Amino acid sequence: MDRKEHYDSIMDRSKRITWQDDCYMDLQSTSCSTSQHAELGDRQWIHKYQDQLRRFTSSSFLEEILCHLRKVGILTLAEDTDIKEAGQLQDQVAMLTTIVSSKESQSSEALQAFIESSDSPVAQLILNHDSMFKKHKEVLLQQFENYRDRDSVSCPKLNISSRTLLLVDGLSDFQQKEHDLMQVGVTRGGKRNHLRQLGLEKLFEPLTRVSLPPRVSLTVGVAGIGKTTWVRHFVRQWSQGVICPDIHFVLPFTLCELNSLEKLSVERLVKMTFPHLADPSLVLSSACRTLLILDGLDEFRTTLNFSDAASCNDPKKEIPIDDLITNVIRGNLLPEVAVWVTSRPGIASLIPGGLVDRVTEIPGFSPKDIQIFLNHHFSERDFSSRMWAHLESNKTMMVMCNIPCICWMVADTLLYIMQNGTQESLPRTCTELYAHFCSMKAEVGEPRGREPVKMEQLHGTNRKLLANLGRMAFYGLLKHKYTFSEQDLRAYGIDLLLTQSSFGSGVLIRGESTIHTTYRFTHLTLQEFLAATFYYVSSKRAIFDLFSESTMSWPKIGFQNHFRNAFQHAQQAENGHLDLFVRFLTGLLCLTALKPLAGLLALGKDDGNQKAWASGFLQGLLASVGAVVSLRAVNLGYCLQELQHTEQLRSIEEDLRLCSLAGKLTRPHCVVLGYLLHVSPECSEQTNLTGCLNYAIVKSLLPQLLYCSHLRLENNNFKDDVMELLGSLLSAKDCHICKISLADNAISNKGAKALSRALLVNRTLTSFNLRNNSIGSRGAKFLAEALKMNQALISINLQNNSIEEEGAQALAEVLQCNRKLVSLNLRKNTIGAGGAKRIANALKTNRTLTKLILCSNQLGDKGTVALAEALTLNHTLLSLQLQSNSISNKGMTALTKSLRLNRGLVSLNLRENSIGVEGAKNMAQALQENNSLQDLDLTANLLHDEGVQEIAGAIKFNQGLTSLHLQWNFIKSTATKALAQALRSNTKIQLLDLQENAIGNEGVIFLADALKINKSLRTLCLQGVSAGKSGAVAMAEALVVNQTLQTLDLRGNSVGMEGAKALANALKCNRSLKSLNLQENALGMDGAIFIATALKGNHQLTYINLQGNGIGESGAKVISDAIRASASDCVVDI
Repeated sequence: MDRKEHYDSIMDRSKRITWQDDCYMDLQSTSCSTSQHAELGDRQWIHKYQDQLRRFTSSSFLEEILCHLRKVGILTLAEDTDIKEAGQLQDQVAMLTTIVSSKESQSSEALQAFIESSDSPVAQLILNHDSMFKKHKEVLLQQFENYRDRDSVSCPKLNISSRTLLLVDGLSDFQQKEHDLMQVGVTRGGKRNHLRQLGLEKLFEPLTRVSLPPRVSLTVGVAGIGKTTWVRHFVRQWSQGVICPDIHFVLPFTLCELNSLEKLSVERLVKMTFPHLADPSLVLSSACRTLLILDGLDEFRTTLNFSDAASCNDPKKEIPIDDLITNVIRGNLLPEVAVWVTSRPGIASLIPGGLVDRVTEIPGFSPKDIQIFLNHHFSERDFSSRMWAHLESNKTMMVMCNIPCICWMVADTLLYIMQNGTQESLPRTCTELYAHFCSMKAEVGEPRGREPVKMEQLHGTNRKLLANLGRMAFYGLLKHKYTFSEQDLRAYGIDLLLTQSSFGSGVLIRGESTIHTTYRFTHLTLQEFLAATFYYVSSKRAIFDLFSESTMSWPKIGFQNHFRNAFQHAQQAENGHLDLFVRFLTGLLCLTALKPLAGLLALGKDDGNQKAWASGFLQGLLASVGAVVSLRAVNLGYCLQELQHTEQLRSIEEDLRLCSLAGKLTRPHCVVLGYLLHVSPECSEQTNLTGCLNYAIVKSLLPQLLYCSHLRLENNNFKDDVMELLGSLLSAKDCHICKISLADNAISNKGAKALSRALLVNRTLTSFNLRNNSIGSRGAKFLAEALKMNQALISINLQNNSIEEEGAQALAEVLQCNRKLVSLNLRKNTIGAGGAKRIANALKTNRTLTKLILCSNQLGDKGTVALAEALTLNHTLLSLQLQSNSISNKGMTALTKSLRLNRGLVSLNLRENSIGVEGAKNMAQALQENNSLQDLDLTANLLHDEGVQEIAGAIKFNQGLTSLHLQWNFIKSTATKALAQALRSNTKIQLLDLQENAIGNEGVIFLADALKINKSLRTLCLQGVSAGKSGAVAMAEALVVNQTLQTLDLRGNSVGMEGAKALANALKCNRSLKSLNLQENALGMDGAIFIATALKGNHQLTYINLQGNGIGESGAKVISDAIRASASDCVVDI
């Protein structure tokens, strides 16, 4: 029956319906109920296909429907117009179905008949999508469910469901050119904090309301990071309807399985891979949103050529498989189909950037993740803690565990050793680790605790298998080949049955599909290790160049020549793909690495001479490194570590720790330093290169400084030429620097200009310290222009740079538009009232700055008044520091008025100004209303007793202040009495500083009485307050009762022996005091002995200072030894 007959047969139901072969029922004579039943059935058809109509109906197909329904008289012209003006396409379709459903059944029949008789792919999708969709999901779920156990780490915190991808702005040069493990190593496995996180469920969605979904998405990650695992997880989640419901079909392809194919069309490829899809053209049509997954581009047999590949836009045309993949990514083939490509970064970089709409990166395990992993899988018998301790002591292994696949390998190997050996036998190098891994998989080697196995008793099968696997691994590595076919295995003499043995299945992974069977090594690093074992054994007897697989090459005789040749090839490799190979090759010269392989390698005797020779050879390479320390050079440091020749490494590391590298950085030392920047614990938190660099050394180390997270380059006398270098460093896409300090150098405005250019493009730097340079107002203007654009920097320190009024005005403009800067330090910059007014105006609208430091400038009262006005509007600034600004009562009055309205400021520093009694009274009134201010510093003003008494009165009621600094304010006992009375009722104050005020014994006694009641004070500073014996005795009595005070500073008083005796007795009872300072208190030997004896019963004190008490050198030693014997955790300054 043709389409027209089918349409007519449906429409003919308005007259008669076949009941039986020889019986007909006339509809016009049937009952009303039968008519209603038929009408209901027609409406049910619309209801059944309503969702498909909305999802797949295109504008052109809708126009065809409307045209037909108008033609047969179902729709009026007005209804047609209403539908077209309904809004978006889906709204138009919804109105169409609503109108048709509201009419007689003939209308619904006409719509059904038209769609069922249409040849359009849209119509076929509407009718067949559900059945195809359901079947396809079932097949995918069944196929990918088989991998669930392999993909899952069974730990909820580490499952992909709880992890996110990182959205990156293309690939960096480093990712494109360097070895996977070097990429992880130099960054210590850390992820870049500035990158946006993207959940798998949002991978194919628009990033903004106005953007489009990506057509080509690229997800990169180093080998073993979990690219295929993410793909499988996505397919499972989609098949179960959990994510991306708007994607109609997902077609996953593993590219290594396509290596056996030569020439075919896209439609044939889909039909071959998914035979249950009867008509691939429907799935690939523009009416259907389909996702094509190309997993493992790096495992494809040929490198895609995007410049010379023949163009093809016919999905039915058969073309070479590599041209097919190229045309799909280019969009010549299937331009409406979304494509998701996964790959290692190096191969992914060959895709032209203009073809990729979105690039994401898979982050590895963080140290916390590694610990969670170990605790979850190896918790019994304390294995996890022992593994973690070993990884903590071996940072290279820790960084390798950033890769989940390697983390499994490392943990399994360590568990194997722990169960069969001792903690001392745990591997110290990566070569040892992989040797133990192979031994574990082969279940051979030298058994622990028994006599060594004799050579003739060893099973020869595994030895032959290892030799053949090593040969295949080596020549595969040279060809950048990481997946192998059954034909490849046979070519290298590998028995396919042996791949199912314990050793074979332990080092090779077999992958099967409807197209092809493939083999690959458990991880790329294992392929490199096995390649090194082959080269190590073969180089002892080979007479030709092993890097040439044929025998037609220049003769090379002797291990040393072959070893030298391997390093020559590795140093010349642009992408570093032989770096790890030569590391393993070097590591195999150590007997500790060969021992686990005793039953797997045919090893002769080794007298150790080769190791000594290799050490000298590597030292020679270090000396011959060029002017710039490249990663090829840094790899020499890794090789020395594998060789366990670490004297030079440890020496430089010690100098780095002690900041004593000045004058020692020769060319070999720079290479070693480059290596240490990657692996040393001294550089994990911050890299301190203070006072040891110059222009030449910075230029040499520049490529390695990129990957330091916190870089301190202070006091190096850097001039503007070095800033040009550092500007290029901060501008690089590979830059990982988050904090940099260039304090105490000689940087002028020219240097600041170079740095400002870098800040325009840098996205990683969050903290920038230029303290004590000479950038001046021009330099400040350059930086200000950059800060208007920069969206990463949150803290900048320009202290003591003479930026003056002009510079302050430029930075004020930054505060008006920048929405990232949180902390701004402008201390000591000759800023006057004019600059302060500009900054104040900016603060009225700024809502991100939380810390502003304007100490040691020339703001005066006028500038302070302007800032005070800003505080009435700004409630986001948390800390304002105005020390040494010639502020008098007038400025203080303005500030206190603003504090009555302000509810954001937490810390206010007014040290070293000229605030008197009147200012103190105004502050007291403000404190009675303001409960948000927590830290108030009024040190070195002119408050006197009268002013402090007013503040004390306010403290009785204030519920916000936790820290009050009143030293150097001419306070006597009268004001101290008022403060003590306030402490009796105040429950918030934790720190009270009254240093250098002549409060005398009387004042101390008042405070001591208050301490018997107060339970909030943690720190009390009474240095130089003219306290003597009676004050000390009173304080001792208070300590017997008080169990909350933690720090007591009594420096520079006259406590004497009696006072010390009283305090000693108190320490026997007190359990809260952690720090006690009795420096310069005339304690004498006896007083010090009282204190030392008391510590036998005190277990809380962690610091005590007894300096300057006339004890003498010999007495100090006796006292110090006695205290350490009684309280080993207590730090003693004596």
